[in-house]
Amino acid sequence: MLMLEKRPQPSRLWTFATPVLAVVLTMFCGGLLFAALGQDPFETIRTIFLDPLFSEFAWFYRPQLLIKGAPLVLIAIGLSFGFRAGIWNIGAEGQYIVGAICGAAVGLAFFPMESFIILPLMVLAGALGGILWAMIPGLLRVRFGTNEILVSLMLVYVAEQLLASMALGALRNPDGMGFPGSRNLAQYPSATTWINQTIGMHWGVVTAFIAVIFAYIALSRHIFGFNVRLSGQSPRAARFAGVNPSALVLICMGISGGLAGLAGLFEVAGPAGQVSIDFNVGYGFTAIIVAFLGRLHPVGILLAGGLMALTYIGGEIAQSNLGLPVAAIQLLQGMLLFFLLAVDVLTNYRLRFGTKEIT
Repeated sequence: MLMLEKRPQPSRLWTFATPVLAVVLTMFCGGLLFAALGQDPFETIRTIFLDPLFSEFAWFYRPQLLIKGAPLVLIAIGLSFGFRAGIWNIGAEGQYIVGAICGAAVGLAFFPMESFIILPLMVLAGALGGILWAMIPGLLRVRFGTNEILVSLMLVYVAEQLLASMALGALRNPDGMGFPGSRNLAQYPSATTWINQTIGMHWGVVTAFIAVIFAYIALSRHIFGFNVRLSGQSPRAARFAGVNPSALVLICMGISGGLAGLAGLFEVAGPAGQVSIDFNVGYGFTAIIVAFLGRLHPVGILLAGGLMALTYIGGEIAQSNLGLPVAAIQLLQGMLLFFLLAVDVLTNYRLRFGTKEIT
């Protein structure tokens, strides 16, 4: 009889092997999916995972990995603080949207004035917008004991409606002939986050690397990181150690909301260029996969963000060259999270068949 037996302590081997095995299983099952769609599975997997790095056009695709990966890493770093503490902010997509709206609104308010102070004000507004949106589920949990998963998730749909309202109303380009969407911020020097558009470098990429460094220091070298880990592993012990659970909820929600808001601002003032109805592309949800694939560790998240960015770039190539539907790429990304969670069981449990251990 096949059964699960709890390990005395989590397996260090499976902790590191789980993400690798999840990627391998995703490639294998993804190949089966593509074969069912009438595609050559080997060619499709190569197109998605290898062509962006090693094809003749890799020099063009590689900078795109930085552009696609930066918002994923920023959002996932913020989420990792809460997830480690047992605080489940699932609504980073909404915080990403509101941060973009607030940051872009500040930049557009100064148009066409040129000043070095505009971009810092936009960054501040973007972070503040994300923080305030994240505070809604945070305060409701602290004050009324509501479930932050449901509240943060529902607020995503509110943020999407707010985005549509801004694109069609207050932020719509007055010279846009009635079409929805704001002015193009990428053509407004004081409000663009591009450092060098040719090599695909903008301030969001720089901020993502800085966030990884600070998160590593905070989680591994600071008392705050100890409190976060303790709260996630043993809330009761954390209270005995003097950790204020309400303050921790608000701080972790604020960090995740602020970084998600920054990701939105850097995206709208850089690659996206404008506030539009379809501005959000699901980075806030994909970042959840990135956070867990990276084992909630800053360096792991950086690597996982690069891998997930690879699926975005490779998916676009596969859609263009092979006619693969976008839903198939989204399903591939979903498989990655599914297999990660499934295989992660082996970190805390071992498989037994009768009395014989098979791990």
